[in-house]
Amino acid sequence: MKKNLYIYYILFGLILFSCKPQENFNYMKNIEDVAVNTSLQKSQNTIQVGDQLVIMVTAKDMDVVKPFNQNYSSSEVVQPNQPGGNTGMVASQTAGPIYVVDDQGDIDFPVIGKINTVGKTTTELKDILRNKVAHYVINPTVSLRLTNFKITVLGEVNRQGDYTISNGNATLLNALGLAGDLTIYGKRDNVLVVRNVDGNITKERVNLSDANFFNSPYFYLKQGDVIYVSANETREKTSRLDPNAGIYISVASIVVTILALVFKK
Repeated sequence: MKKNLYIYYILFGLILFSCKPQENFNYMKNIEDVAVNTSLQKSQNTIQVGDQLVIMVTAKDMDVVKPFNQNYSSSEVVQPNQPGGNTGMVASQTAGPIYVVDDQGDIDFPVIGKINTVGKTTTELKDILRNKVAHYVINPTVSLRLTNFKITVLGEVNRQGDYTISNGNATLLNALGLAGDLTIYGKRDNVLVVRNVDGNITKERVNLSDANFFNSPYFYLKQGDVIYVSANETREKTSRLDPNAGIYISVASIVVTILALVFKK
């Protein structure tokens, strides 16, 4: 009987260890061997339809630039909305009037009129505005900021949801950090990034275990990017099991222990 008891315990141990995730949790294992060059991707985000731009024109004499800052009070502060999932994020406050990019990619700017933003970065649009305002004002300064830069993180992360990036710059690692990192069931070598730029949808699967993803065009995120972390085999197997499997195993272990005590006597 003692032999049978050992067999029961061995089988029980095998069941427990078979449920243990075997995934490698290390990120960027070859970081020391990879030459990182991310500077080319950082400044290429273009303005998209629906973007909210805070634009403020200043000059030595602020009274002169008032027509370019219509419907704005110096006491106003624009603070991006923070979804419930944005745990740990601190939104920086931005002062100035808000301009929403319409369906044609235009904004209606005071005095100057409609300005098309299609294919332009925030830096390029700022230069265009400064040059146009310079026809009316000596040495104007234009500050421009995107306030609704959002990305979405789904799948095997600890906090799924939409995240607003207050400064308009984010990397894939930033996004996963905001989402509380991957769970133990997330595939480190299969993170999907879906991107929509000017109506063109592209996708890329990223391997976080390989530091070469630093040089991917998907390392720096763009407005509206969706990140999806796939589940590993352990999660898939668990989802197919009876939800009461844990209870059955616990009951079985208790029964085995009782039988062992009874036959020992």
